[in-house]
Amino acid sequence: MKISIQVQIKQHRRISTSRSPLFDNETETGEDVIDDQDTMVGNVTNLQVLPPYHYGPAEKGHLCFDAAFESGNLGRVSPVSDEEFDLFIRPDTCNARYRVWFYFSVSNMLKGQRVIFNIVNFSKTKSLFREGMTPVVKSASRPKWQRLPSKQCFYYRSPRKQGEYIFTFPFVFDVDELYYFAYCFPYTYTELQAYLDVLESQNLPYLRRELLGVSVQQRRLDLLTISHPANLADHVQQRVVFFTARVHPGETPASFICHGVIQFLVSQHSLAILLRKYIVFKIVPILNPDGVYLGNYRCSLMGYDLNRQWTDPSPWAHPTLHTTKSLLTSLDTSQNVDLDFYVDIHAHSTLMNAFMFGNTFDEGSRVEQQSVFPKLLSMNVEDFSMGNTCFNRDQIKSGTSRRCLAQELGANTLCYTLEVSFFGWMTNSSNGVIPYTAEAYTKLGRNLTQAFVHYYKFRGIIPEQALPYPLALRPTHRDLMKMMQSKSRQSLPKQAESIDKSRSPRGKASMGSSCSLLSASKPGKQKNSRASGNSDSSSVVSEKFSKMKVTGINAPIELRTRSRKFL
Repeated sequence: MKISIQVQIKQHRRISTSRSPLFDNETETGEDVIDDQDTMVGNVTNLQVLPPYHYGPAEKGHLCFDAAFESGNLGRVSPVSDEEFDLFIRPDTCNARYRVWFYFSVSNMLKGQRVIFNIVNFSKTKSLFREGMTPVVKSASRPKWQRLPSKQCFYYRSPRKQGEYIFTFPFVFDVDELYYFAYCFPYTYTELQAYLDVLESQNLPYLRRELLGVSVQQRRLDLLTISHPANLADHVQQRVVFFTARVHPGETPASFICHGVIQFLVSQHSLAILLRKYIVFKIVPILNPDGVYLGNYRCSLMGYDLNRQWTDPSPWAHPTLHTTKSLLTSLDTSQNVDLDFYVDIHAHSTLMNAFMFGNTFDEGSRVEQQSVFPKLLSMNVEDFSMGNTCFNRDQIKSGTSRRCLAQELGANTLCYTLEVSFFGWMTNSSNGVIPYTAEAYTKLGRNLTQAFVHYYKFRGIIPEQALPYPLALRPTHRDLMKMMQSKSRQSLPKQAESIDKSRSPRGKASMGSSCSLLSASKPGKQKNSRASGNSDSSSVVSEKFSKMKVTGINAPIELRTRSRKFL
């Protein structure tokens, strides 16, 4: 009883009984749940959690939790037993609706100590955890983030939590040092500033860094302009491609993609030099610097989902959006600028692969124009899914940048949302999910940029003779079917081929066999195998904990998509 009171006293200042009125009734993806729990205002700060029924001072092995650092998020820790802990995500500031992103550290463990962590208050029930996604972990001596093995992570409904979904993972601390756990690979505001400072110190003639504005808490809103210096002279006609990222602060893969875009454009790659010669790239790497710094998942400091405020952004409540939209409007109205693209980069919590959201229009020419770049991207980027790409004009998304800017900018400006999975990607030839890494997200950004070479070559802006080498696109599904058809015909004897043609006019029989081969190789829909009902972490995991072979940070990363029930 005494220890329980101590834990409550340490957390009392971080608990609030008030609810924020700044609710948004619509999210980009998934389902949001608002429960009646108290709203946690701040992160835990060096909180040493003592086990139930322990009397006396803290000892070695009594874990110390901390999230009071940049982009950190952990609102409360409740011990279930000596080895099991319930972890509560702190909601976004001034908005209790969003609880997805977590990022915290653990210290004061014993070497070989085994624990069970239950993340119990996710606001989204629909999650890639059902498909095998796992958190990432690193330690002081092993600073590279890696995913936990999916075979020891479980996402299920818990009767102990009134049927709410919780995420459970056991872990072994193989070394006594500081460990970090996060929902996905973190990319902080300070990391971006350090990278931009390095680029700026190189005095590259084709890179310009500007202070576009500041956030509510006076953090920088950076604008990068990358192009050949001749393109930036007065009265020179410019073709502009505009990127933005991290309007939703918890979608960290967007920053790695944006990092890859910048990294490629400032490099000495022959295609990067070619793009700088013909195109002007403008990039706002972080649209929501306050939310990123505070460790929010979706909202700004004041609790606004900024990607619903583009229609009429406030200069005092949404200053970064107001400044960015003003710049886009001025570019669109300038006589010397052709604003060709606006691409807003996001991460998706329920779907696989990279894909795009585009707009639909009444004019057929604009519809065709919208579909060209995603198709070129699918032929240039292996992990891009044209099947997940969607074109719509839903009223519920009218406040997003893609919808708002498509209506307000010129008809020739193509506005897209680029989404990438928090988890991984699949192809027709892959046996399962290929999990994304930080390097894979960065590579996607580089490949995205190279796709613009294909687009502007297709439009005739970049002449064929200017290319440093012939460009090749990945074959489409139709190309693969034709290739398989031709190979199957070549392998048949002439007599058999003539019989096949006589039975199937115009050679449709071999085409049909090609289709069946392709369909057999396509991965099926992933079942929600990670979610199993009517199971409780304390009664099930604890019971089997001593029998489980649980590994720590050095565990081999083995990701499976086959059905695996919790019980």
